[in-house]
Amino acid sequence: MFVDSAKIYIKAGDGGDGAVSFHREKYVAAGGPDGGDGGKGGDIVFKVDDNISNLIDFRYKKKYVAEKGQNGSSKNSFGKSAPDLVIKVPRGTVVKEISSGRILADMSSDEPVIIAHGGKGGRGNAHFATPTRQIPKFAKPGFKGDEYEVQLELKLIADVGLVGFPNVGKSTLISVVSAAKPKIANYHFTTLTPVLGVVKIEDGKSFVMADIPGLIEGASEGVGLGHEFLRHVERCRLIVHVVDVSGIEGRDPIEDFETINRELSNFSQELAEAPQIVAANKTDMASPEQTAKFKAYIDKLGLPYYEISAATTIGTKELTYGIWEELEKLPPVKKFEAQPLTKEELDAKLLTNKEFSVTVEDGVYFVEADWLYDILRTANMDDYSSLQYFQNVLVSSGVIAKLEEMGIDEGDTVAIFDFEFEYMR
Repeated sequence: MFVDSAKIYIKAGDGGDGAVSFHREKYVAAGGPDGGDGGKGGDIVFKVDDNISNLIDFRYKKKYVAEKGQNGSSKNSFGKSAPDLVIKVPRGTVVKEISSGRILADMSSDEPVIIAHGGKGGRGNAHFATPTRQIPKFAKPGFKGDEYEVQLELKLIADVGLVGFPNVGKSTLISVVSAAKPKIANYHFTTLTPVLGVVKIEDGKSFVMADIPGLIEGASEGVGLGHEFLRHVERCRLIVHVVDVSGIEGRDPIEDFETINRELSNFSQELAEAPQIVAANKTDMASPEQTAKFKAYIDKLGLPYYEISAATTIGTKELTYGIWEELEKLPPVKKFEAQPLTKEELDAKLLTNKEFSVTVEDGVYFVEADWLYDILRTANMDDYSSLQYFQNVLVSSGVIAKLEEMGIDEGDTVAIFDFEFEYMR
């Protein structure tokens, strides 16, 4: 069973809690606070594994949670950081956040990618000692780890994608020009899964070809099997449109060609504008009139045209050289760039959840608000405009008003997660 799409829930580990502890030693009258910090929670890391060919494992396991960091302890002992949770995926997997639709990562290279960051450990009471607050009896809990519901989509990494109606000879073509061995039979939808093959032209010259399951009219709306695999054509640098020019199944080659291109266009305008080569297949069974009519039609469109018979390998060598020449002119395989949260998205996140709480402990005003975590993490406090934006968030959300309502004075300390500042009117 080939699975190229799956939804899963991922959560990075929460940070360990800071410790409340005081140094105890015989003959030492005032040891002072010595509570250590909590450890960092484990990250959720995605990594490419070329031994995995599809996403079927994610149909059976849908929840991935990393471990929490270890709590701090006495004697200023820091808690141990939790190990990362590594999730292995096939090359070409695109990870998207379901709620926003933004791309978190394109797993096309060997470089591991942290999708969800583990929470920092909370600070122990040793951090909160000051000349006026010598016995802090509090520590801070660990920060929460990132969590997402994500959509995994496998988009094959191939230079060339074969498209066309079922039974036009795509599987036969890839079997004769590469070492791929797809199942071949004389009925529709023989190919139920995309097949990759490496086509070698000569030493140092090769490209990857993908046999995409046959499309039919209505595929972009979910008819037939091909619609499930249209996403695999998105990365292809070049499309080879295979057409049965013999019309042996009672279809018109020109209508077939127009129908498939219409489905590509309905699925993605970018696909419709992708470079395309036309391979007129089964010419050994076509009449000269059929071949001439179809060639004249393609020539008017100005597309590269090759006449082949995949079953007898006639013209296949010329086709592969023609494909190589076209690929030499084209940019590398498409990579989907990760999309960070924009200022507008951060603002929207703020507007949907303004809940916060303020507590006072030994003269320090602690602001607790989960929604501030992403904003604070992306803010650069050394940059004036970024600092000004953060201040505006505190004002617009009502945090500053609440602090003033609770009697904060100029010079008092405000703590938000691991960021502290003196309040100024």
